[in-house]
Amino acid sequence: MKKGIWCLLFLLLIQTVVFAQTHQRPNIIFIFADDLGYGEIGCYGQQKIETPQIDKMAAAGLRFTRFYSGSTVCAPARASLLTGMHTGHAAIRGNLPFAPEGQIPLPENTKTFANYLQDNGYATAAFGKWGLGFNQNSGDPNKHGFDRFFGYNCQSLAHDYFPLYLWDNHQKIELPNKGKDSVYSATRIHQEALAYIKAAGSQPFFMYLPYTLPHGDVIGPQDEWYQHYAQKFNETPLSGNKLKTRPHNAVPEPLPHAQFAAMISRLDQYVGEIIKAIADKGLAENTLIIFTSDNGPHRENGGDPDFFNSSGGFRGIKRDLYEGGIRVPYVAYWPGKIKSAVNNEPAALWDMYPTLLELAGIKSNVKTDGLSLVPVLLNKGRRKTHDYFYWEFHENDGRQAISWKNWKGIRLNASTSTPSPIELYDLSADPLEKNNLAAQFPGIVKKMAQWMKKSHVRNPDWPFLVGEKD
Repeated sequence: MKKGIWCLLFLLLIQTVVFAQTHQRPNIIFIFADDLGYGEIGCYGQQKIETPQIDKMAAAGLRFTRFYSGSTVCAPARASLLTGMHTGHAAIRGNLPFAPEGQIPLPENTKTFANYLQDNGYATAAFGKWGLGFNQNSGDPNKHGFDRFFGYNCQSLAHDYFPLYLWDNHQKIELPNKGKDSVYSATRIHQEALAYIKAAGSQPFFMYLPYTLPHGDVIGPQDEWYQHYAQKFNETPLSGNKLKTRPHNAVPEPLPHAQFAAMISRLDQYVGEIIKAIADKGLAENTLIIFTSDNGPHRENGGDPDFFNSSGGFRGIKRDLYEGGIRVPYVAYWPGKIKSAVNNEPAALWDMYPTLLELAGIKSNVKTDGLSLVPVLLNKGRRKTHDYFYWEFHENDGRQAISWKNWKGIRLNASTSTPSPIELYDLSADPLEKNNLAAQFPGIVKKMAQWMKKSHVRNPDWPFLVGEKD
């Protein structure tokens, strides 16, 4: 009898330990803005657009000043995040369409960090824009670590904020959109995310929120934010040929500055509501929330980075490998765990893979280009540092970039028969990349060229270097 009691007590002890371990693992929410420039929120210097919720989050959390995306356009940035690879190694390195819907898919055998979280007891969900393959091929988000996906599979369709349908896993959710008062997709996607938090149980969860704001087309409801900025900017309405054609079911936007600012303030409002939902659930002290962007600001169908100083003074925008195209805001918020601070050391999106697995207490043998940021986030000493950072871009005749210590090397026309000479900038003295020092430092330029060649691994979908064959 006593033996049976001791066995029962032992089993109860094991269950208690397992339960405690489960509840000690943090919930993780990764908010991924779309085409949000470094300078488009207040805590990074924005003067015209109001972002009080993100600013408050940054004041209480850790704000990075040199955080880099994985690419300068949507799909490869998302691939870099989820696979932990820079664009010289990643399976997806550009925005190529893929029939019948969506972009070129992640390969079947790709194991994202979400797969590992899912395999180790996390509930996982994504709400927003996928862009890494259709839900009927190898790029299906359900195959890459997500129990639930709601939003756009295809990033091309995501230009339309009043779409005819969205996807809930494999179910097409048709929307009765026929004009400006129809269902605004950004709001619907956000509502699904809030509902997910409210329904969360005791299981730790990972939420990936690749919201579509403020990507073009610049169009949306004429709500309070829109009216606020219309009055604030006193903008002259566009008319005639200046009033650009919009998707089939959307009314052209006559006040693009007001609507663009409203899009960012809506995003800011969504961030505040996510934080509040977590607090209301009693999960604030066990939930890490990260906010960042997939690349620099756009100039597409209503975007005006000059008017808003969207790149924060840095050179370049979306599709550039200058700082304005790849340096993005990054804020980590975790009450009681992350202290209020500013970090000036460089880090990149591919660092998220090992970071999130380490925070979840998961060991993996998968090789990535990332280095964990846990020591930085939790203020536990210095972390390992990258030898250098590398990017490649497969549009506009091809581009490559290397960041090493204070140096930045950029090569244009990299996929042509006559690549441009490497440009060299000293970011410590010239963060705006105005003074090309290549002629003065040929040894560093040579080193950059060697690293560019080494970092590009051949991929038949993404031929790049001179002499490489498909």
